[in-house]
Amino acid sequence: MILYHGSNIIADKPLLVPQNRALDFGKGFYTTENETQAISFASKVFRRRKDGEPVVSVYEFDEITAFSTCSLLRFDSADEVWLDFVSANRNRSYQGEFFELIYGPVANDDIFLTFQLYASGNLSKQETIERLRIKQLYNQLVLGSERALSYLKYIGVLDEKE
Repeated sequence: MILYHGSNIIADKPLLVPQNRALDFGKGFYTTENETQAISFASKVFRRRKDGEPVVSVYEFDEITAFSTCSLLRFDSADEVWLDFVSANRNRSYQGEFFELIYGPVANDDIFLTFQLYASGNLSKQETIERLRIKQLYNQLVLGSERALSYLKYIGVLDEKE
């Protein structure tokens, strides 16, 4: 599996670093299978940090071995369980089981307003799920342990001019 990581620096040696933001799947090294999403994220990180340059690091990931040896939480769609998990992580209240790998849809900028309406109580869980069903959500894979990171092999940077 080829994975991408958008940032303002080259991530040739991925690390688990403390994060200053509440993210969908909690702490970990965030990757995606979607090149376009990684490019967009790299631009956002660069604008936020005002340092470096937008860059997408590319990796080969041994998903067969990793998915069979690491603890894995997998969401195949943006359903009620996914919504509860993402909401708990975003408001920093998740107290459940730790997973070394978490795979599933990204709660990206396209659904930010929907999430805000849900978090503020203006949308029910069911209304939120219905709104999410009509969106095209890309997947992300979050690596949350050193063991999970060990299955990631850096292969270079994406050249946007290609």
